[in-house]
Amino acid sequence: MKEGLVIRTTGSWYRVMEASGDVTDCRLRGNYRLRGNKQTNPVAVGDRVDYELLEDGTGIIHDVHDRHNYIVRRATKLSKQTHVIAANIDLLCVVATLGMPRTSTGFIDRLLVTAEAYHIPACLVFNKVDLYNDELWEIHHSIKAIYTQAGYPVFEVSALEGSGIDILRQTISGRTVLFCGHSGVGKSALLNAISPDLNLKVGQVSDWSLKGRHTTTFAEIFPLGDAFLIDTPGIKEFGMVDFNAQELSHFFPEMRAVLHECYFANCTHRHEPRCAVKQAVEEGHISADRYQNYLNILDGIDTE
Repeated sequence: MKEGLVIRTTGSWYRVMEASGDVTDCRLRGNYRLRGNKQTNPVAVGDRVDYELLEDGTGIIHDVHDRHNYIVRRATKLSKQTHVIAANIDLLCVVATLGMPRTSTGFIDRLLVTAEAYHIPACLVFNKVDLYNDELWEIHHSIKAIYTQAGYPVFEVSALEGSGIDILRQTISGRTVLFCGHSGVGKSALLNAISPDLNLKVGQVSDWSLKGRHTTTFAEIFPLGDAFLIDTPGIKEFGMVDFNAQELSHFFPEMRAVLHECYFANCTHRHEPRCAVKQAVEEGHISADRYQNYLNILDGIDTE
């Protein structure tokens, strides 16, 4: 039996890399899928697996090692099934832009909350700053202030011009890093800028919809020195799963810092009196934008 890292998933095939760098295309043992798992993909990029090498050079995955974390989302808007984007992650880079297609703070916060829930450090990478005019820079600085106040590192880069790439390359050194964002924000172009040898396919933003087109069609890990970079297909909507109303505020670091000051232990920070979170919002210690996104997510949890 061999052990390896799943570096690519395409349908029923999984590309597995040994420590030596040798790569084997594997399938999953037939009865492994019959474990009552609600996940659409029992094996994800970043998983460590045990597999058997067959005579034809392919392999059969017999077991998946326990994950120390993972990022998961709802498979489709109305589905009860979940989809694991990647496993065993050291850092989540939320790739966003105020250029085309503009990334909403609501989308950003859903990703950040999920990362907090699964104990994954996160940062924001704003790409396409070469497209910013004075108005966009002003908006950018106000958004940057929101997230630096909440404790998240924010990077300003241009994959096209190469600005900001060196410091980002230093940040990801030695880590397994997941890049997530909408289609068209430039994830693949960003990875090409970090490691030009990758030569990943990049796409254009649709002129009529101002939305990106998918160029990455499956998740894949790319080794870069002592780091592993995970490129993923663009996400249109990020459906959160397995959250409850009582716990949600714990996954907003700036709210978590004042929760113990709320008068009610089960405070939802919506209508309760003597709420430390609402007071912090009024005093400007917590962003009103982040608080509104919290309420929007809370409403979604209540209606599920």
